[in-house]
Amino acid sequence: MTAMTTGSPPASLPAVPPGKNAGKDRANRTRSRRDARIGWAFLAPFAILFALVFLAPIAVSLKASFFQQTVSGGSVYGGGELVDKFVGLKNYADVVTSELFWLGVGRVLLFGAVQIPVMIGGALLLALLLDSLVVRRVGFFRLSFFLPYAIPGIVAALVWTYIFSPVLSPINEGLSALSGVVSNLVGQPVDLTVDFFAPGTILGSMATMTTWTFTGYNMLIFLAALLSIPGDLYEAARMDGAGEFAIVRWIKIPLVKRAAMLAVLLSIIGTIQLFTEPTVLATVNPWMGKAYTPMMMAYNSLTGTVSPSGDGPASAISIVMALLAALLAAAYAFAQRRSMD
Repeated sequence: MTAMTTGSPPASLPAVPPGKNAGKDRANRTRSRRDARIGWAFLAPFAILFALVFLAPIAVSLKASFFQQTVSGGSVYGGGELVDKFVGLKNYADVVTSELFWLGVGRVLLFGAVQIPVMIGGALLLALLLDSLVVRRVGFFRLSFFLPYAIPGIVAALVWTYIFSPVLSPINEGLSALSGVVSNLVGQPVDLTVDFFAPGTILGSMATMTTWTFTGYNMLIFLAALLSIPGDLYEAARMDGAGEFAIVRWIKIPLVKRAAMLAVLLSIIGTIQLFTEPTVLATVNPWMGKAYTPMMMAYNSLTGTVSPSGDGPASAISIVMALLAALLAAAYAFAQRRSMD
């Protein structure tokens, strides 16, 4: 009887033809290049528009900030033409040594220090309210809260200027009637009306305009973050005996911190660009001047109503404010990330 051998090595696999792997690799590379070309083709319209409407203006503004317009030629009786003269960093030196500029920066920072927390807190409360079990017809309220953001800024500023007007203000009409009632009660004249355009209150008036406009926008950021939280977390918390307030305190608010960081960063950038509200208010309050905020100063420098004027000084102001906004946003983001770690 012949013994069977066990553990014999398997038969060797057939050899792969030398050019087969090379051909497969070549086909994969060709497919990858084709996919890359298709991707770039889809990206091209955005990239072109981004370069034209964002990168190109920045480059032009940066170049203009190193020049000033001066008169060349002419005579003692005038004449000549405006030419661009390279002045190096002089425009930037004029900006950082300008008292008007730093007063405007101080107003903007004070405005942001009060307005941003109020607006972000209000947006978070509205989002929590819409995400609760209390509110019905969430879509209606969501649209209602967001609607002020859809109104053009100049229109909203004009409406609020009317509301705050010392002569036409419906708020002061109501306060005036209330003043009469209180005066009769206490037996002496009492004036409860408010001058919303006074130097001490006009920043509050602008903050009211901005908060009304942007609270709904920031609410959507928070609401999106809340809707992304898995419902299993809420069910588990309720099974452990947690109430709705505890769920808000220990689950919802901690999980929307990153959304809060985004909302605050956008608000910081928007505050630095404060322009529409003070510009509209300045038309009825000449005491504000042409440089109440840095962006007003840049615009009026461009139009020649603030000295030094021209494209160069205006561009320098804009770039300095952009750098300041980036610095503030980076500082806030760094502080927030440290607190989250």
